Amino acid sequence: MAKITEEQLEQLQKTVGDRNKLQSDLGAIEIEKHEILNNVVRIQESMKELQLALENEYGTVSINLQDGEITETPNVIEE
Repeated sequence: MAKITEEQLEQLQKTVGDRNKLQSDLGAIEIEKHEILNNVVRIQESMKELQLALENEYGTVSINLQDGEITETPNVIEE
């Protein structure tokens, strides 16, 4: 039975191994991406809850994120 050369076999094995590693790395990145996206959703939900609590306590205001100063937000009437 005919065989490829040892050099060709090594090159083929290395190429297939490299491809398999890259596919594995890509899968790991996708899993990490999924976890990050879930964390973003959790933070957004937490932010909404906090905004609602602050709005219930202080009304519709702007809050300076640097020092916590509250600024009244003018009521805008739409026609």
